[in-house]
Amino acid sequence: MNVTIETSYIKLDSFLKMINAVSSGGEAKIVISEGAVSVNGLVEIRRGRKLYPGDRIRFGGSKYTVAATLNG
Repeated sequence: MNVTIETSYIKLDSFLKMINAVSSGGEAKIVISEGAVSVNGLVEIRRGRKLYPGDRIRFGGSKYTVAATLNG
């Protein structure tokens, strides 16, 4: 599933909140620190990890790809 962002990057914890995978930053911190999220095939434990268009995220059995808006 493609998830479009309107900025050059988004932090991992904000991404999880954006897709409604977690309800708060605290919950995001927990699931990330437990190793439940992977970015580009590798487990990621940094909640501040910057995600850029093309990055692939896997969480809770779902797969997401960061996409950029097509501005000008």
